Amino acid sequence: MHGGNLAAVVALAARDAGKPGLCFQLLIYPVADYRCASASYEQYATGYGVLEAQTMHWFRNHYLNDPGEALEWRASPLVAADLGRLPPALVITAECDVLHDEGVAYARALAAQGNVVDHIEASGMIHGFFGLAPMISGAVVAQSQAVQALRAAFER
Repeated sequence: MHGGNLAAVVALAARDAGKPGLCFQLLIYPVADYRCASASYEQYATGYGVLEAQTMHWFRNHYLNDPGEALEWRASPLVAADLGRLPPALVITAECDVLHDEGVAYARALAAQGNVVDHIEASGMIHGFFGLAPMISGAVVAQSQAVQALRAAFER
């Protein structure tokens, strides 16, 4: 559930500590902003798979000690003051997902601060689609793109 969030936070923490030297970030529909307030939370609040707005609020309330922690980069990497000097990233978002807008915003923020970022939006997909290969062709395509990006990162 929080893998993309943890990967983004670890990349920031590793950069600040000067180690380890990470070569890539693969962020699949990351939780980038635990304020849970983007427009996609309204648009895809219910009826678009297992992850609904209410569910995200439940996760947030059980993950953070208090809602105020959502304003800290360790919970919400999108609010970090400095997103520069991070490893290249592939951000995969699902179009019909409450996390969509914050994933897009995070990819844009990374790029705006000079990082190499690729963003793939899986049209018509819901949260969790990535693990539904081979049943969902969009998942097969996204997994293939992720594998290609990882291979390229580890070959550098």
